[in-house]
Order: sequence, then structure tokens, then C-alpha cells
Amino acid sequence: MSKTALFAVRKQDPCPACGAELVIRSGKHGPFLGCANYPACDYIRPLKNQADGHIVKVLEGHACPDCGADKVLRQGRYGMFIGCSHYPECAYTETIDKPDETTIDCPQCQKGKLVQRRSRFGKTFHACDRYPACQFAVNLTPIAGVCPYCQFPLLVEKKTAQGVKLFCASKSCGKAIAQEN
Repeated sequence: MSKTALFAVRKQDPCPACGAELVIRSGKHGPFLGCANYPACDYIRPLKNQADGHIVKVLEGHACPDCGADKVLRQGRYGMFIGCSHYPECAYTETIDKPDETTIDCPQCQKGKLVQRRSRFGKTFHACDRYPACQFAVNLTPIAGVCPYCQFPLLVEKKTAQGVKLFCASKSCGKAIAQEN
């Protein structure tokens, strides 16, 4: 079936604004239902609501601490998470992959600790927990140590073709550190 034929398939739902048929249309955010009388009627509705996330698996034997119902594994807009099976009456959720706790002090402000965060693109990085007061961040895994070249108080672990190596976390230095075996 061609793409144009797919979007030409008509739905049986009438438009609540004018009573005409609703048809599947394609937009920059994906397919949606729109009124057949467009542009005279500009009613639109999303095809499926992914705000609450669809259920992947029921986690039987694990009760929700708020209401006592079973927990479920859901696929949402920002990835997998665990929630209550009685959503939206009960809005209990928990994250699956909790951030790593590090005890490494922030080398920039010396007051905060480095914590694992996730960017809007899903990549993990480590940043100071005093953000926005301190904006230090590194994309690689931080390792406690001092650079022998510039005395910067943080090293990062990087995977290379020769194996895992340590590098200085300072952007101005960035030299490889010889490891003792």
C-alpha cells in the first residue's frame, strides 16, 4: 500500500465541530486526524495519545505503594518507566535506570559532587549537583585522580582502540595519563 493510499483511508468518526468525516493526515509531528472540510474547518486530533505511555508488561506481585494495584512497565515519550496500572486515577511512577551516585568532588567549584544526568537526546553525562550555580560537565566517566601535567583534580575514562585509557578532564590539557600496572 502506498503512503498516499494509507493517508487517504477515511475514518468513520464525524468531526465534532462541523459533522464532516475525519481523515488521516500527515504533519511534521506525524500522522493525525483532521477534518475533511479543511480549511473551512480546522479541527484536528492526535491519532493516539502517548502521554501516559502504553503498557508493555504487567508486573504481578509488585503492588503500587499509593493504591495497592499492580505495577506495570510502560513505554512512554522519554523511554521505559514503571507506573501504576490504575493510571490516571493513581499517578505513581518510578524510573528504571536510576543515576549513578558518585563521591567525586566537582573540580570547578569544590563544593558540589558530580552526578550522572541524561541529556534531552538520551546521552549520559556527569555534571555538578549545584547546577545552575556551577556548570561543570563531562561527557565521559569521571575518575578520581590528579593530572600529572596540569594538576587538574579529575580524570576521565575513555575507550580507545588500545583499550580503556585515562585522560585529563581539563579541556585545555586533555593529555593521556600513563597507568601503573
